Amino acid sequence: MGDTPTRETPSADAPLSVVLGNHPHTRPLKDGTVPVDGVDCHYPEFSPLPPAFARMVRHLAYDICEMPMATYLQARDVGVPVTLLPVVLVGSTHHRSLTRLPDGPDLDPRELAGRRVGVRSYGQTTGLWVRGWLQEEYGVKSSDVTWVTTEDVHVSQYTDPPYVERSDSERVADLLRGGDVSAAVLGPKAIGGQGAGLVPLVKDAEQAGQAWIERHGTVPANHLLVVRDDVLRTRQDDVRAVYRALEEAIMSTADERDDSPAGRAVTAGWSERLTACLEIAGQYALEQGLIGEPIDVAAIEEKAAFLER
Repeated sequence: MGDTPTRETPSADAPLSVVLGNHPHTRPLKDGTVPVDGVDCHYPEFSPLPPAFARMVRHLAYDICEMPMATYLQARDVGVPVTLLPVVLVGSTHHRSLTRLPDGPDLDPRELAGRRVGVRSYGQTTGLWVRGWLQEEYGVKSSDVTWVTTEDVHVSQYTDPPYVERSDSERVADLLRGGDVSAAVLGPKAIGGQGAGLVPLVKDAEQAGQAWIERHGTVPANHLLVVRDDVLRTRQDDVRAVYRALEEAIMSTADERDDSPAGRAVTAGWSERLTACLEIAGQYALEQGLIGEPIDVAAIEEKAAFLER
């Protein structure tokens, strides 16, 4: 276990460093269309974005940061001092995220037990959701599969379980094309990039994803938003202003999102849907050994109650 990260708290008049991906609903903040009232914000750019997540949970490198669900749950589990803000920046269903070669074996998901499956890291949020529905719908537990990874988890204090193996390959899709794994978990961007030509292992993936939504009353969230606890203590009004601006930006760009799960996932504010999403993700994370203790969603919501004052 590593030490809990610390960093000097920024002075009250210093710009806030706010890491946000380039989404239609974050663009208004970055280009100034929606100003953050009374706060000077600096928006560091990252391409790709994941290295920023690791820097945030390992070094508290930024004041406010977009954060994957699984990374947040793991960071909270080991005591990284960050608070969740009720914003879903990216989300969708993930039955289509479990892929195979188009000319490969037509596997039933149940047949993955005893096989090898590629995933960027065991702590990747897409993998969290995929393993969740694999167990829930097909009875395949995380420990039934050997998970072959190409990257470490973002939270340095975490140690992968014994059924996780690290590959020298740089890309998950290459593991599949090279015959090292029977299936590969790919995030939304990777599906259209390195995963071009691959097909979902689940034949009716879109319908299965919709059935998951109807069953649980929520859409899986991938990326949320966190703030450093020390920044929240010393600059609460500024943090509230950033949240309010992002809330406005999400509302003002509503017509740019369709009625797909990805479009409906983007939200700001606490709701029964977000509470359910956190509860399910927490349950999945506990079952998969990503966290050691059950999460207390009520305590998470209470830490962010200042936003409503």
